[in-house]
Amino acid sequence: MSQADRAAERAATVRASAGIFRLSDRALLEVGGGDRVRWLDSMLSNDVTGLQVGGEHSGCYATALTAKGRIVADLHVLVRDAVFWLETAAAAVPRLVEHFERHLIADDVSLRDLGPSIDRLAVEGPLAGRLLERAAAGAMDLAADCCAGLRIGGIEVVAARYGWSGEVGFQLLVPAGSGETVAKAIEAAGSESEPIVAGEKTLEILRIEAGIPRFGAEIDETVLPAEARLGRAVSRSKGCYLGQEVVARMEAAGRVSHLLVGLAMAEGALAEPGAEIAVAGKRVGEVTSSCRSALAGSIALGFVRAAHAATGTELCAAGRPARVAALPFAGPGASAA
Repeated sequence: MSQADRAAERAATVRASAGIFRLSDRALLEVGGGDRVRWLDSMLSNDVTGLQVGGEHSGCYATALTAKGRIVADLHVLVRDAVFWLETAAAAVPRLVEHFERHLIADDVSLRDLGPSIDRLAVEGPLAGRLLERAAAGAMDLAADCCAGLRIGGIEVVAARYGWSGEVGFQLLVPAGSGETVAKAIEAAGSESEPIVAGEKTLEILRIEAGIPRFGAEIDETVLPAEARLGRAVSRSKGCYLGQEVVARMEAAGRVSHLLVGLAMAEGALAEPGAEIAVAGKRVGEVTSSCRSALAGSIALGFVRAAHAATGTELCAAGRPARVAALPFAGPGASAA
């Protein structure tokens, strides 16, 4: 069995139980200072003014946008005492910090990169909550996108309720050097059927199956939130923020030129990222991510012109037959068809 096939089988196993993932491509920025709430709210697409430490309003998903409404980074905002933590892709940090610093004028705001001080783990799958409850000897009743402190294996951990598999997911922020201890404590709390220890390739398959966009693949400064279907990252009631005018104008118009879609490939075919998507020989889009799934076959994500984004549309990707598929391909919410 090839490495890709093994990763696909592990992904299917996670969807039936739970998986532990050690993540190397995530980062953490801290925003502090007396003006942090007002300033950060003006920089992000979601409302951070009502966030509070603990409980069901302790975090949210958001994007940082350019003045033209393009995505600098997507991130998860977590409230920790007198600071905000912004959890995001490590590859997004240099440009995000530059973007933030450009809009710091006379604000009492500090930015600090906490990435070197943490290890990053994720626990995802339908049994993830039960597994962490055993490992932490306490209830895991976090609301979506929210965070709380807990203790696992004698280590203080911050857990946040979100993920990339479409299943129940928890992201764990662990003091640097303690990740292995925490991972082993979670594994020891499992049973014969869960958890499995899986790699980032397996999580990437789960992400593509779930139809969740990723920075560097479906998300960059050429993309608008509506094109990547990031509606939950955008508040429709908050005050002004950078890029809001473009976002509001697109929402009022009710249309975008391109949309993120799922692509079901012909049996055995695989369209690599960057491959052309065409209809009747005319380019209408591009593949952004692809994999072989044990549950859904050869699948991909990509952007196509809105006129060709309807589920069931026949097209070609990398010169092979494909069709627009409903998202997610697998997991909660997947079509029985």
